[in-house]
Amino acid sequence: MERTLPPLALYVHLPWCVRKCPYCDFNSHERTGELPEADYVGALLADLDAAAPLAQGRNLASVFIGGGTPSLFSPQSIGHLVEGIAARVALAPGAEITLEANPGAAEAHHFRGYREAGVNRLSIGVQSFQPARLRALGRIHDDVEARHAIEHALLCFERVNLDLMYVLPGQTPEEAEADCEIAVASGATHLSFYQLTIEPNTVFHRHRPELPDEDTAAAIEETVHERLALAGFSRYEVSAWSRPGEECRHNLNYWRFGDYLGIGAGAHAKITLPEGARREARSRVPADYLRRVAAGDAVVERRQIAAADLPFEFMMNALRLTAGFPEKLYAERTGLPLGSAEPALSTAIERGLLARERGEIRPTALGYRYLSDLTGLFLQG
Repeated sequence: MERTLPPLALYVHLPWCVRKCPYCDFNSHERTGELPEADYVGALLADLDAAAPLAQGRNLASVFIGGGTPSLFSPQSIGHLVEGIAARVALAPGAEITLEANPGAAEAHHFRGYREAGVNRLSIGVQSFQPARLRALGRIHDDVEARHAIEHALLCFERVNLDLMYVLPGQTPEEAEADCEIAVASGATHLSFYQLTIEPNTVFHRHRPELPDEDTAAAIEETVHERLALAGFSRYEVSAWSRPGEECRHNLNYWRFGDYLGIGAGAHAKITLPEGARREARSRVPADYLRRVAAGDAVVERRQIAAADLPFEFMMNALRLTAGFPEKLYAERTGLPLGSAEPALSTAIERGLLARERGEIRPTALGYRYLSDLTGLFLQG
């Protein structure tokens, strides 16, 4: 029987920031001088020209323009990019097109231009509304700019996400609750709440800040979850909360082990081909990426996902969703029978980490709490 291809998305990486945040381990680079907007957008579209055959006739269900700080690019450049994408790989009707933005005054001034350029969902990196916490995180905006940016965004976009963080240096449960109150009252339709973790190769890893102790961290997390639930937001993924029907469709495609093309410095892709699923990675350094695109191939790594690794790869994504997944999705996305995930599946159920009922598999409250342990059961060897 012919295998049905998964939905297809596109990730576009714009790698520049005004300043690198001390907690950030993403592929981002501080801007020095004028950005090469025209050259970079041209390279992105040339990169997509090379990748377009991998779409295999599918439309793009979503596009996510991330970074870095994509809102450093002008609306004209973003418009050229969106038009160029649509000319190379057709957009599905109603395709979700998200752009990440910082709350700075200069970026907010461009919000209407981004909407007119074809972007229909904005994601704003607020992180906190508390001035002291913003300073501790090394953010270059303040709480007033954050509030003004959200107000302006909601005049231009029906769908707005706010990125926020908790368990911050010096944070109290009361401050976390205040952040929740402001975010909920803002009118944003989607909230991404991430717990701050100290990642290798960051300033915070080299100069570790003093974080709340374990009990305070647990109280902060409980406060955030209770307040958002009371406000009518549903937690549908580890760090994602939304109003009904406002889930991020692009991210859902990741968690459901869908396919995605990736263009831009450091972008990754996962594509289902007749011979199996393949991952790709582009060069991380912008100058090298531009050189490689000009030479005809920006991809620095191509690897087939081994059949033995597919159970873990699938579960690592799908079990991030509170609803889990339909059993049939496993075979559709991996090409393997569900039995290939045994004995880990049975072990997880026996330990109370997974529930399996009416053709659905989902993490229990215990499994969600110990998600790393749960997904680790599916590692081979």
